[in-house]
Amino acid sequence: MFSVALSEEKEPSVRVVLGHFIFVYIHPYMDGNGRTGRFLMNLMVAAGGYPWTVIPVERRQEYMVSLEEASSKQNIAPFAEFLAGLSNADSRAKRPRSFLQQANSRAPFNQHDQGLNY
Repeated sequence: MFSVALSEEKEPSVRVVLGHFIFVYIHPYMDGNGRTGRFLMNLMVAAGGYPWTVIPVERRQEYMVSLEEASSKQNIAPFAEFLAGLSNADSRAKRPRSFLQQANSRAPFNQHDQGLNY
């Protein structure tokens, strides 16, 4: 179900947010899920034509809280907003409108999202 949703999604920003969340939610490995998820997220970022996004270690708690909100309360908006905030803070990238800003403004990422059950 998720792989179909990701493969059919046209907007790279939405694929990035959902792809990272889905991988971390599945939690397929004993160790390294977060690192692998962030790496996969950046592969999707690069595939969309955007520069890589780094989650600073000093913002790890905020990152974890936003993922927990998506997982336990079926509300992915804080995670999308967190990633968009990272993208906005990176003014060195000189992108007109970041892919994460597009993801955050494009769809209502919450439990009411049509066709996706988190």
